[in-house]
Amino acid sequence: MIELYTWGTPNGKKISVALEELDLPYTVFPVDINQGEQFAPDFLKISPNNKIPAIVDPDGPDGTALALFESGAILIYLADKTGRLLPAAGAARYRVLQWLMFQMGGFGPMLGQAHHFLRYAPETLPYAQKRYHDETLRLYGVLDRQLADHRFVAGSDYSIADIALYPWVARHEWHMVALADFPHVQRWADMMAARPAVQRGMAVPQSS
Repeated sequence: MIELYTWGTPNGKKISVALEELDLPYTVFPVDINQGEQFAPDFLKISPNNKIPAIVDPDGPDGTALALFESGAILIYLADKTGRLLPAAGAARYRVLQWLMFQMGGFGPMLGQAHHFLRYAPETLPYAQKRYHDETLRLYGVLDRQLADHRFVAGSDYSIADIALYPWVARHEWHMVALADFPHVQRWADMMAARPAVQRGMAVPQSS
């Protein structure tokens, strides 16, 4: 059974959603990042960058246990392990990976900065708020244009790219985005939210 080390952040929820969608049994180990548990020595052995999520798969490649951190790497691993949600080869695989990288390199980090400066910064910094909110709106525009012509983010098939993006979109109110302004994202987000596996994964961990 896969061990999932996580907390109730968008990056953490990516992996619990993927595990639910892939029907992989897993045990949840909450890592309370508000209490600094991500710096515990035992956790650092699994995730040297002291970030959630991380997994340990006792049945890794060649039957050897594997510990992984970085949500994008974990998503690729789980998809390859099961042969689902990521094409094995060809152009379709790279289309999924490019949208996964879009999330990892921009849609997550920039929205995370918007969350920080709009919600958590100890002082109001209008320049930072505008910079990251403007970039958030630009990224939503990129996603909206893609979804105008595609049912799912990378094309006609559901993939780990959708799973990576959705938990961030689900927090649109945190970064002050009205989904009505991005109707194709709204359509896609409603479809994602209706999936039972997404609902189960988004509820993990229960203690967050």
